[in-house]
Amino acid sequence: MPDNLCSSNPRRVSRRSLLRAAASAAVGARAIGMPSAFGAPLVLAAKNKPPPARPRPDLVDKQSPPGIEVIQLTTETGVGSSHLYMEAQVFAPDGKRFLLHRAATAHGGSRSDPEHQYLRCDLDDDCSLHPITEETGAIAPSVSPDGKFVYYFVDETRPGGGRFFLKRVHLDGTDRQTLLVVDGPLPGTNFRASKLYVLSTISSDGNRLAVSAFLGDGNTPNAPFGLLVFDLVRPSVRLVLHGPTWCNVHGQYCRSLDAEASRDILIQENHECEIDERGGIKKLVGGQGADIHVIRDDGTQFRNLPWGRDGNEFCQGHQCWRGQTTWAITSTGTRKPPEAQLIEGRAAQHAGHVGIATPGGLRNDLSRDFTNPKFYHFATDLAGRRLISDAGPLGVEAKIFTAEFGEPGKDPLAAWRYLLRPRSTCKKESHIHPFLSPDGKRAFFNSDESGRLQAYMVRGL
Repeated sequence: MPDNLCSSNPRRVSRRSLLRAAASAAVGARAIGMPSAFGAPLVLAAKNKPPPARPRPDLVDKQSPPGIEVIQLTTETGVGSSHLYMEAQVFAPDGKRFLLHRAATAHGGSRSDPEHQYLRCDLDDDCSLHPITEETGAIAPSVSPDGKFVYYFVDETRPGGGRFFLKRVHLDGTDRQTLLVVDGPLPGTNFRASKLYVLSTISSDGNRLAVSAFLGDGNTPNAPFGLLVFDLVRPSVRLVLHGPTWCNVHGQYCRSLDAEASRDILIQENHECEIDERGGIKKLVGGQGADIHVIRDDGTQFRNLPWGRDGNEFCQGHQCWRGQTTWAITSTGTRKPPEAQLIEGRAAQHAGHVGIATPGGLRNDLSRDFTNPKFYHFATDLAGRRLISDAGPLGVEAKIFTAEFGEPGKDPLAAWRYLLRPRSTCKKESHIHPFLSPDGKRAFFNSDESGRLQAYMVRGL
């Protein structure tokens, strides 16, 4: 068990004390205030209806597969728009309705920008866009696995103070409800959560939601970040993980339908990161780099994935589950050979922060049959049969490929297929971030090729 799992103090902490602390942290909504006790956050008038999508045949080139079609989903000229991050749970089960956002970059929108707004895209209605959120500070949405609801937060926090709301709205935009208001220390702790992460993640049974947050008081450098898990059936929150190395958790619930596997969350630990007093990241990672873990959503069963931290292989910080399986995938950077590979892995018992050297860790180089791989951002379909990824060098020449999976833990990716070149500058705010619809029949990506970041779709895969 890592020293800082439930403490910002680097001293050793026993497993028993950690489990006792995690268990005591679960408290009902009454401990932090029922929604009726608070005024609602500022709600703005709905924005004007976004302009329609338009075909972009000019983005299909001679090397693209026959029959594919590119649609530019967002077309506002004065405001940029983007898809959410690749692993975000944004789709209804049928894949025909999903979320994106306006006044946003590839890495999120501003909490203070009244123009920032999440939209529902209806593919069966000419890709029409419809507002889902109207509040300034709306952040970190997740669509429930049954497609009925969108859960999201309204963040009115500041380091050491403020408040945030957990809200729910039907995917058609009706029946908006505030489920929980947190305006004090997290239950069982002295920590005030602020600066909620731009992504949340929801369990496959739709009963729990997780998001990370800064836990500092606004005056202390290198203060901890933490992982918050919300009970959606009986709204409440508990802090299951915290420490100064959890500044970029990227939490992702395993999408398996198995009761036990569905409690697992994929998390990222950034060793030797440096944080200022307000929670700003001065140094993202150092030394042997980040490593990736799995933890149960009650704070127990902390495990390693066998990636990186050997001085040669480094985790890029992009990872996801392979569909609904218990296998996960990461993109790496290696010194010898100088490549960016896609590595599949399965978690094993924590044995220190040893990454690739984790005893019993299973791994499989998925990109070994691709010449000089340079893969960065990727995603899979829900079944774990198809992958999509950008391929460098990142810049206007970057490309998008798809490939097919074989046997987990054994086979390399096969049937590689070039789709197109998005022509994005690939600056941080305009990363391509390709992903697939749940059935793998559509692809999505970002590009600023028009001079402003926009969201796109590829049909006919």
